[in-house]
Amino acid sequence: MLLIRCPYCEEERPELEFRNAGEAHIARSANMAGESDDDFEKFFFIRSNPKGIIYERWRHMHGCARFFNAVRDTVTDKFIMTYKAGEPKPAKLPGASK
Repeated sequence: MLLIRCPYCEEERPELEFRNAGEAHIARSANMAGESDDDFEKFFFIRSNPKGIIYERWRHMHGCARFFNAVRDTVTDKFIMTYKAGEPKPAKLPGASK
């Protein structure tokens, strides 16, 4: 079973307690009603979905119920790190070369 660390509860819990909430760090338009249909579609539906490192939002549904961000490798499905919602993208990932 995959274990995910909640940065608020500060412990690893089984994946069944969590729900993926999509790509993290998506900038929302200040005037969503003024967006063209194409721009709205890109914001709402289109995501990068890269092979490798991805930044995602997760929610600890059966725990503290809070949202947080995670860095995950889509090739290995390994969580590299998690951090609290609102914090910026990490400048350097743990274990990354200098």
